[in-house]
Amino acid sequence: MSRCAQVGGQAVIEGVMMRAPNSLAVAVRRPDGEIVVKEGVWQSIWDRLRFLRWPFLRGVVVMAEAMVNGMQALNFSAAESLTEEEKEKEQQGGDSGGWLFAVPLIISLVLFFGVFKLLPHLAATYAGDLFVGRKFTVNDNIYHVVDGVVKMAIFIAYVGAISLLKDIRRVFMYHGAEHMSIYALEAGEPLTVAYARTKSPLHPRCGTSFLVVVILIFIVVSAVLLPFLPEWAKPGEGKPFYVHLLVALIKLPLLLPVAGIAYEFNRWAGRHTDNWLVKLLTWPGLLMQMLTTRRPTDDQLEVALTALRTALWREETGEAVPDTEAPRVYEHFDAVVAQVQPSDEIIARI
Repeated sequence: MSRCAQVGGQAVIEGVMMRAPNSLAVAVRRPDGEIVVKEGVWQSIWDRLRFLRWPFLRGVVVMAEAMVNGMQALNFSAAESLTEEEKEKEQQGGDSGGWLFAVPLIISLVLFFGVFKLLPHLAATYAGDLFVGRKFTVNDNIYHVVDGVVKMAIFIAYVGAISLLKDIRRVFMYHGAEHMSIYALEAGEPLTVAYARTKSPLHPRCGTSFLVVVILIFIVVSAVLLPFLPEWAKPGEGKPFYVHLLVALIKLPLLLPVAGIAYEFNRWAGRHTDNWLVKLLTWPGLLMQMLTTRRPTDDQLEVALTALRTALWREETGEAVPDTEAPRVYEHFDAVVAQVQPSDEIIARI
């Protein structure tokens, strides 16, 4: 049975974010070699709205909070990974206005909808012309299978394409460092490079595996629910094109129950990693991680271990140690080990 299922993380630019139930830490390697850490107490929305802890609801909360935390961590890491010259150029550029940031976000959302929603739907619909001489509809099980297969193919192609970029490959190395650090924690070993270095960069509770599970579960959920659409909302011969857009839009809110189911599956799988059925079901996700992770350098493991140590330390101290607005800066990892020492009790409790 896997321990420490309450600790998770995310690779960022030249760093790693780690989150425990009540704490969060982002560690980044600066160009001069220093490790800078932003950390503090974390409070989930479900601490105030207890019903959001219910099974199948908590998965949606975790996904939404992970997106928010991830964006904040990425912004911090992007700023800290710049050289002094690059920071000066950014400051000289001045404030261009919030709308300049909103435009790329809107474009990204439109592209996401078109590529990951509308395109798979159209491919699944018109694949019927190739195989059976008629368009597949949402009443056909094969439609949902083709839709899922196309989504998976686009996802794999996208990850494969961005992995060719040097900066993304480094992020994937930090992704591997995040997993290896958590494995050391789960094994109850000291949080040092020597122990983390021996671990695998593939982890069954990874976000990549979660996305693969989401796609697979989406096939089943859409196959069960979409046939109940009224006839006017189902694409078919003589129907206008906007009906295709409507179906693609209807699929968006289905992501919420699918995310809830996928989260519960990942929690269950994380607690039963030695079970043969779990190994079989998590194999596709681990296979995908071969694209999204790389073996890190020792320097990168140090950064991941710094984030993990800090998150656990803050989990233990809580608000007893005041938060500071200024990030903590360490000259090297030995300074982190000397100053940030989570106790055996907190590790056992997590």
